[in-house]
Amino acid sequence: MTENIDVVVIGGGYAGVMAANRLTQRADVTVTLINPRPAFVERVRLHQLVGGSHTALVDLREVLAERVRLVVDSVTRIDTAERGVRLAGGGRVGYDYLIYAAGSGSAEPGVPGAAEFAYPIATFEEAQRLRPVIEAAPATAAVTVVGAGSTGIEVAAELAEQGRRVTLACGGTLGPYLHPRVRRAVAGRLAGLGVNVLGEAEVAEVTRDAVQLSGGRTLASAVTVWTAGFGVPDLAACSGLSTDAMGRLLTDETLTSVDDSRIVAAGDSAAPSGRPLRMSCQIASPLGAHAADTVLARIAGARPAAINLGYFGQCIALGRRAAALQISAGDDTATRFHIGGRPGAWIKERACRRVIEELVGEAGKPGSFSWGRTDGKRGERAALITQR
Repeated sequence: MTENIDVVVIGGGYAGVMAANRLTQRADVTVTLINPRPAFVERVRLHQLVGGSHTALVDLREVLAERVRLVVDSVTRIDTAERGVRLAGGGRVGYDYLIYAAGSGSAEPGVPGAAEFAYPIATFEEAQRLRPVIEAAPATAAVTVVGAGSTGIEVAAELAEQGRRVTLACGGTLGPYLHPRVRRAVAGRLAGLGVNVLGEAEVAEVTRDAVQLSGGRTLASAVTVWTAGFGVPDLAACSGLSTDAMGRLLTDETLTSVDDSRIVAAGDSAAPSGRPLRMSCQIASPLGAHAADTVLARIAGARPAAINLGYFGQCIALGRRAAALQISAGDDTATRFHIGGRPGAWIKERACRRVIEELVGEAGKPGSFSWGRTDGKRGERAALITQR
């Protein structure tokens, strides 16, 4: 009789759900997914939650395979010696293999007053907290969005399209990933929506009703939204596992922990070879699938493959009626090409729905999900990153 193999997945985001579903290919594998809430959060829609145009939630059971056991709780520690995880609710779950897909959240702001008076939106709970604040603010109230990555741009555009008076304090380059040509197009759309974009505007302090810039300028701000930077949970570090400076689990190119071959990482909380990939659902789902493949290979006694991802770019919503799809080369280098306007908005919406469809598809037919790759040569990722 074949002995059952227990695999625990920490985190029910894009990477964790994909990994859990894919693991059900083997009948002798029992999969347990641990997540602090019973719902799957569409993080790519959190700006819509803030704007009131979407809930950004899907019941986890709708995207999980029937064979995946769901435990709604938080992991407080990974006990590598005894192969078990401790839960905030007081329980313990043992494992033969562990997939660490803890995801990411808001980084500590490090700016006086930001923690007290600004609203981060990297998690569902943060966005949910901000929504009634936006609703209660008068339509003419000044809103300041700090941080001009994709999240900051999307929030600023979403609120401005509703007639809100929005200032986007970049703190650096608007859309730093974008090609200059595409950046100009995004800036033009924001200007058309009435967003006041302040480039290179460093925030020195946040108060209850204002934002102080480093140059001495003060912006009236009834609501300040903080989108500058992401952080990861300290679970791996607190459990004695090797991490990078940000706290992401250090792995090799198969996504296996450098400390423990029974632990595999995926998504935003992984740092393969100390060279973490761009945080996005575009990357998280393939990494989740690859993490599952690594575990399945080890169970089968085979050699796991190195990660091999191809990229298509980044799609940024610019309100409900427009978006900018920045097209990239296979190594994630932004090109001068993009699709904007209503076609871009259609692609953005289709991509958001497609991610859910892929998770559901993998639940129904584990092993069916596939993703874009480069030419498949080992070591290519490291070479490409060196060239960037």
